[in-house]
Amino acid sequence: MTNSIKTWWVYGLSILFIILNIIFIVKEFYWISLLPIALLIILLLLYSLDILLFGIVFLTPLSVNLQDLDFGVGVSLPTEPLLFGIMMVFIFRLFYENKYDFKILKHPVTIAIIFYLIWMFVTSITSEMPIVSFKYLLSRLWFIIPYYFLGIYLFKKFNNIKIFSWLYIIALLIVVVYTIYNHWLWGFEEKPAHWVMSPFYNDHTAYGAMLAFFIPVIFGFIFNKFTSKTVRIISMVIFGIFMIAIVLSYCRAAWISIFAAIGVYLILYFKINYRIVILSITVFVSLYVLFKTDIIMKLEKNKQDSSKYLTEHLQSMSNISSDASNLERINRWSSAFRMFEERPVFGWGPGTYQFVYAPFQRYKEKTIISTNTGEKGNAHSEYIGPLAEGGVLGSLLFISILITVIYTASKIYKNARNKEIKLLGLLTFLGLVTYYTHGVLNNFLDTDKASVPFWGFIAILVAIDLYHNEPEKKTETDVRVSDNNIINP
Repeated sequence: MTNSIKTWWVYGLSILFIILNIIFIVKEFYWISLLPIALLIILLLLYSLDILLFGIVFLTPLSVNLQDLDFGVGVSLPTEPLLFGIMMVFIFRLFYENKYDFKILKHPVTIAIIFYLIWMFVTSITSEMPIVSFKYLLSRLWFIIPYYFLGIYLFKKFNNIKIFSWLYIIALLIVVVYTIYNHWLWGFEEKPAHWVMSPFYNDHTAYGAMLAFFIPVIFGFIFNKFTSKTVRIISMVIFGIFMIAIVLSYCRAAWISIFAAIGVYLILYFKINYRIVILSITVFVSLYVLFKTDIIMKLEKNKQDSSKYLTEHLQSMSNISSDASNLERINRWSSAFRMFEERPVFGWGPGTYQFVYAPFQRYKEKTIISTNTGEKGNAHSEYIGPLAEGGVLGSLLFISILITVIYTASKIYKNARNKEIKLLGLLTFLGLVTYYTHGVLNNFLDTDKASVPFWGFIAILVAIDLYHNEPEKKTETDVRVSDNNIINP
């Protein structure tokens, strides 16, 4: 009798929805068709956050950004509203159930992130534009909370680490095919390469950054002996496609970041002492300072602009005399340093650079692509931008996150007994290295495209360090349900 009543309820509600749907469509109100999707999302928010987190990973490369400069924050649909919902559910459960693993909170990476967010809150209060800064802080929270603080719980199950990467890679592959097709229609010329990935990525630099981010991961999957031969062959094919895509992206920073990842891998593989690495960097910086004038004079002789020919395009990387892209970066960086000099402690406030940097530009440093409204990007650096917006602590605290992540990754690589854990830890770290390098020249952590994999990969390293990097730990072991309540009650 009970099953019969339930069946009638299902039929009744279905017929009611169909009738209402017909009525609203006749009235030209089409949004009612999204009601089942909305109900599904609510159910996932309440009972299965892991599926929703994975769904957002897949949707991230396919999301479309809506810019709203009047409010200071653009919104990517459908990912960012979903991330906001996950953040609110997490905060509610955290206070209501009080079931968060304090081992996570004691980890050096977590401590660095918490201090980074606290300082961002402080500088939002002292901001030149508090409303803009608090909205910027809110957007940063809905990236960090779901994919770091919840992500660590997600990656307690070891196989979820590979699922996370594959979901982003598959979705990015769709964008790559779409981009190459559009590029082919334009004869693979250099200029269209800047926008053929639209509307999924705003320009070729963000697109190239994410290609570079996952290239070490895909390359490593080719040699992962713990997966099937079919998966390794698929990885090889995707790797080839991504390499073609990154060449066609004409993103010079992406190419540099891949070389940096190779360099870091060689340091780890040959176990080069970190003191030697630090000493080499110190010597390199010292030589630059000593011969700065001579170096700049040499670079100014390079007149090679960006080109459709690979060798010429590579040569244009060092062109600071006529290449508009390079000169505009210098203009943005110089403006940021002047902003820092004026407010070295608290800065101008998170997210405010694009609204306040115009008076700090010098006429002789402006280029043909310079603007006073900031609609063409931010400070073009993940390190210099926080210096202007959050003062000296703003930049140092962000760098402290990177340092603690490097320490954690090095510890995993050195101590891991399980070869697959060691491999995935290495691949995750090398992916992050590409963005550490790319972050010198561009900044994309205010977008879902970069933030989801960036904070997710950091969460993977912390999860490996806390839960998987033990001598007797089995990679297939699932987390007990009682340990995973904060994701699936």
